[in-house]
Amino acid sequence: MSIKWRIAQFFEIRWWQSYLSKRDVEVYLDQKRKYWKKILALCPFQVDPLNMILDAGCGPAGIFMILDYDYVDAIDPLIDQYEQKLPHFSRVRYPEVRFWSLGIEEFEPKWKYEYVFCMNAINHVRDISKSIQNLSKCTSKDGWLTLAIDTHKWKMLKSLFKTIPGDLLHPHQYDLEEYQQMLSANHFEIIQSKRLKQGFIFDYHIIFAQKKDE
Repeated sequence: MSIKWRIAQFFEIRWWQSYLSKRDVEVYLDQKRKYWKKILALCPFQVDPLNMILDAGCGPAGIFMILDYDYVDAIDPLIDQYEQKLPHFSRVRYPEVRFWSLGIEEFEPKWKYEYVFCMNAINHVRDISKSIQNLSKCTSKDGWLTLAIDTHKWKMLKSLFKTIPGDLLHPHQYDLEEYQQMLSANHFEIIQSKRLKQGFIFDYHIIFAQKKDE
C-alpha cells in the first residue's frame, strides 16, 4: 500500500495544480466557503465555537475555512506543498487555524476533539485502519465525526478498481456499508448517512457518527 499511496500523493498535488490553474483565487475560495456552509447546515449538531475542532485531511480549501474559532486544528500530509505550489492556499489567510503537515494515521493529538471533520480524505490515506483508529482516538466521548466519502455502487467495479489502477488518486475502494462497519468497529455510532450526489460508479455520501464508550 505504501507504493500505491506514494503514487496517489504524487498525482494528488499535480491534480490540484491543474484544477486550480483555471480558477481565480478569490472566486474559488468564495465558492468553497459557500459550499462548506451548506455542508455544515446538514449536520445534526451545532458546532460550539468554544470546543476543539479537527479538520482531518483538510486539503488546500477544507472546512477549516469557515471555522474561524479559537480551537481549530487542520492536518494534511501535503500542507507544505499546497503552500509552496498553490496560490489558493496560505496559512496566513487562516491565523486562527493550527496546521500540521501530517497524515491522519501519523497525527498524535494532545487533546480530544468534540468535532472531527474528515471530508473527502479517508480514501486518500496510506493506512485506512490506523487512520480510522486515530480518528476514534482523536474524538471525545459523545463527540462527532463527520465523514464525507465517495462510495462504490457496484461490487464488480469495486473489485476491479482494487485490482487495477482505475482510480489513481484513491488507494482505497469501499462501499458505504464497509465504511460504516469500519466506523462501528472503532466505537462510533452511525447517527445519519446522507447521499449528497449520485454517480454511475460512485455515490457521494456524508456520514454523521458519534463516539461512544470504548
